[in-house]
Amino acid sequence: MGWKTLDNVTPDGRRTLVRVDFNVPIENGEITDETRIQAALPTINSLIEAGCPITLCSHLGRPGGEPDPELSLKPVAAHLANLVDAEVTMAPDCVGDDVTQMRAELGPGEILLLENTRFHAGEEDNDADFAEQLAGDAELYVDDAFGSMHRAHASTVGVTEYIDECVAGLLVGEELENLEKVRDASRDGFIVILGGAKAEDKIEAIRDLLPRVEKLLIGGAMAWAFFKVLGRNVGESLCMPDSVKAAECILEDLDDDQRERLVLPSDVQMKQVKPDTGETRFADADGIEDGWDALDIGLQTQEDYGRTIREHAKVVFWNGPMGYFEEPPFNEGTLAVAQALSETEAFTVVGGGDSAAAITQMDLEDRMSHVSTGGGASLEFVQGRELPGVEALDRV
Repeated sequence: MGWKTLDNVTPDGRRTLVRVDFNVPIENGEITDETRIQAALPTINSLIEAGCPITLCSHLGRPGGEPDPELSLKPVAAHLANLVDAEVTMAPDCVGDDVTQMRAELGPGEILLLENTRFHAGEEDNDADFAEQLAGDAELYVDDAFGSMHRAHASTVGVTEYIDECVAGLLVGEELENLEKVRDASRDGFIVILGGAKAEDKIEAIRDLLPRVEKLLIGGAMAWAFFKVLGRNVGESLCMPDSVKAAECILEDLDDDQRERLVLPSDVQMKQVKPDTGETRFADADGIEDGWDALDIGLQTQEDYGRTIREHAKVVFWNGPMGYFEEPPFNEGTLAVAQALSETEAFTVVGGGDSAAAITQMDLEDRMSHVSTGGGASLEFVQGRELPGVEALDRV
């Protein structure tokens, strides 16, 4: 890789600012999913062992640049204290005189978790004054929050202007190493699977990736937008105007070769909603009826996508569910893709979100080459786009 990681530096005793991704679900003050906290532990423990005074910073939710007690990181500090062999202190804010004093008093291997960086508008604005305060007395900056590296915020980019050495953490280093293999894959055997609800969210990804893949398999509600452009009835299926416009733009720009590589579902699983009988059934792609809501890819599509993965794939990148994953039986398409990935010898990378949730639900994490912690960041990186947080790091 071209970027420095924690493995390339000697952190011994240096005051270190670590950008972590502690944007975790909290209910009644309790962490309900500690995956992101666990992912940061190798980097945190490495710095503890090196005797570094450690300041951690993260965002949580979308407080809109103002303090919100419901989005405080205090529960995270309490949870983290049970996971590390170190003293963990919670700061009252992420900047200010009190925080500066607390950081100055940190001893070797001690941890201070700053309050939610998004309690200040300067975070998302990448404000220079806020970034300088956030950098504080740090001699080393470690970015281990891959899921935020596609954002040019103060905690991911701005602070690097005020800290002498800026490197990737162990988690980010692993992310970049694996995603580079996907980004640099040759066309032969390169399969990309894209799902989700909004075609407009993936329009640039489809345009960037189609010339580079053998097949690009489409699933999720954004498939219905393509159906509509092709003149098919979509009934009551989720199909927003912006998605239809995006699908139209994509299709009109394709040459015959690219159109052959863009694969849409051949059938769907749908539910009757007008009247709301709760009845479900399968239908061909051109057989969606009025009053029916397509919520997943169908059995034939599951079989076809699975065969493509098992028989042709050398490198696979998957981002986004194949249907309404939250409501069985409309998780079946997503689970079928997960199963197919587990049965191929290809290099497989799953790009966060519901795709990763499906892998976890089926206990198939160990069968994947890599499960990314950042859905949006991983997709942009694989497209070949520069991530501001990555570009801000020091080069080897």
